Amino acid sequence: MSYKSDIEIAQSTSMEPIDVIAERVGIGAEYLEHYGRYKAKVDLRIADDPKYTKQGKLVLVTAITPTPAGEGKTTTTVGLADGLRRIGKNVMVALREPSLGPVFGVKGGAAGGGYAQVVPMEDINLHFTGDMHAIGAANNLLAAMLDNHIFQGNELGIDPRRVTWRRCVDMNDRQLRKVLNGLGGLTGGVPREDAYDITVASEVMAILCLADGLADLKHRLANIIVGYTADEKPVTAGQLQAEGAMSVLLKDALKPNLVQTLEHTPAFVHGGPFANIAHGCNSVVATKLAMKLGDYVITEAGFGADLGAEKFLDIKCRAAGLIPSAVVVVATVRALKHHGGAAKDALTKEDLTSLNIGLPNLLRHVENITRVYGLPTVVSINKFPDDTDAEIELIDKKCREFGVNVALSEVWEKGSEGGVALAEEVVKLCEAPSDFRFSYEDDLSIEAKIEAIATKVYRAANVHIAPEALRQIAQLEKLGFGGAPICIAKTQYSFSDDPTLLGAPDGWTLTVKSVKMSAGAGFVVALTGDIMTMPGLPKSPAAEKIDVDDSGVISGLF
Repeated sequence: MSYKSDIEIAQSTSMEPIDVIAERVGIGAEYLEHYGRYKAKVDLRIADDPKYTKQGKLVLVTAITPTPAGEGKTTTTVGLADGLRRIGKNVMVALREPSLGPVFGVKGGAAGGGYAQVVPMEDINLHFTGDMHAIGAANNLLAAMLDNHIFQGNELGIDPRRVTWRRCVDMNDRQLRKVLNGLGGLTGGVPREDAYDITVASEVMAILCLADGLADLKHRLANIIVGYTADEKPVTAGQLQAEGAMSVLLKDALKPNLVQTLEHTPAFVHGGPFANIAHGCNSVVATKLAMKLGDYVITEAGFGADLGAEKFLDIKCRAAGLIPSAVVVVATVRALKHHGGAAKDALTKEDLTSLNIGLPNLLRHVENITRVYGLPTVVSINKFPDDTDAEIELIDKKCREFGVNVALSEVWEKGSEGGVALAEEVVKLCEAPSDFRFSYEDDLSIEAKIEAIATKVYRAANVHIAPEALRQIAQLEKLGFGGAPICIAKTQYSFSDDPTLLGAPDGWTLTVKSVKMSAGAGFVVALTGDIMTMPGLPKSPAAEKIDVDDSGVISGLF
């Protein structure tokens, strides 16, 4: 059987005008700022309008540890929302914006797939409403002001060797991981070593997604630490008087973007931090506004539950005062077989042995959500045509033995019709009691918080914190940052910091190489393994297959 590509499906579907989508959830025309016929930003003044008093139920969609076989988390998120609307529920989707790096690299976009997508798909995956560009511009304005301050006399005494602020670009470009800048003689600046991050890994992106309004955004921007003096005193963006100009560049980017699914369910697509090196969730303003508009809000967190869900719960929920009513853990048969050791070219063949070996990965993620965080959980099997009844039954049996239900999701192929079973399960789950708690408390030391995440969520046997990281932790606690939550940067491909350890590894040691403070975002970043904040392109990047014809029709975009 042949299937249409994602972009062919998206291009063959008629969209409703964005005004109609807005009316569906009661957004008044006075709050819409149009970007063409099918997308709009929503003015933040709507949050203060007394007629929007609803408090919808928040449902988090997360997944097992990612594999090359794919899991379909965004597809399931969109399809679940469409399924809820199909059974008569007032629902909204809240997703992250895609980064151009993965779009032109290997992972692809973040608009869903098959018949469970948000549209206009091409716009969302490319320039959209310009948010990424605004974030990059604000980030790089601060970098320019920082280096200019040093060049113009350095009144604040910034040590060029201790500059921590990096420039960014929204592209996978390994050539920029380490650079020398300030070259060119007396007028070329002060020479120093530097580096670039991908935009979605920048602190400005994290700040935009955690800020609850323009005033909070400006306050957080002012708190950014850009470097240190020779005697290790932090220097902030506020001391450089940069937060006002940065806020000007970001004032429109802070407004949520309203679009629709293929079945015309309203969707906010806003903010896009990576979950392996940032906190991996869409914006607080979009999530909170969606909860004022819909009875159910379906959102997702990046990568596996050990990264995305952990940071959603321990960082975003802590900062925003949110508590999910239910959690969906997405898995596929083929991904679990991959975790069980099956070869990539054999994943479409029935293999109960590999599936059984790989199942502990799913069950560990489920155990974390239900027992570490105390939240009602359902497993969603993103079904493929070659999955056999025996394989589905094995997953169902193991999950029920563990105390959680399984719902099949066929939204990629069938749209909302394939999401009804999952939608009905989620509705029931949202009425179940929960005992939500964080994986660590605020008053623990930075080292103790890292150990809590490593041992409770990752199931590490030990944690090794390198001497340099210990020195950095001591410095941050001396500066008063000990109460901040932790954002651990590690590989997405394993519970461990070694991407080759699949399944549910035990007996391993998490190694923390360095620690830094993202004071504007409000969390401490602990870098582990070989994690990098600037990805590279693969040998055959997706960009080689993307094109546009003389009529402006894009091809090759999934």
